[in-house]
Amino acid sequence: MKALAWILLASVATGCGSDAEVAGTYSISLTNRDNGCMLPNYTVGDTATNIGVVITQSGSNVTLTVNGLAGIALVGLLGVGKNVYTGGVDGNDIDVESLGVAPKTSGNCTYTYNSQITGTINGDALEGRIEYRAADNGNPDCAAISGCLTYQDFNGTRPPT
Repeated sequence: MKALAWILLASVATGCGSDAEVAGTYSISLTNRDNGCMLPNYTVGDTATNIGVVITQSGSNVTLTVNGLAGIALVGLLGVGKNVYTGGVDGNDIDVESLGVAPKTSGNCTYTYNSQITGTINGDALEGRIEYRAADNGNPDCAAISGCLTYQDFNGTRPPT
């Protein structure tokens, strides 16, 4: 009985769970879902494959970089350098964001788009969701985009380690 108590105490002291190792180079496929922000050139149901994504990790801190044409599209939407997301990993879940800096206007409304990626790793497979939301200046002209949500579902793999 004492041995079981010591094993349980040791597992609590060292932490029963740990953050997954998510670092690597992934090939991602995605599907466009709802376009609540009315992004131009965005067709619900369209898919894209072979999107290169590199994730680096230091402990629970994660940096995710989208490469290729998808990375260029993010720079167009979010701004220079905004194909890079930062955040963390908690267990098997990642949560990273990129805050937009490319200003857009509609009447007296000024806004940018922010993006968040959430996902779950299972072995070498990663799947989740990419969200885009407008961040506006609160002007009444922003009514059409205020609180909008456009999102994509994704999945991908990295080579086994």
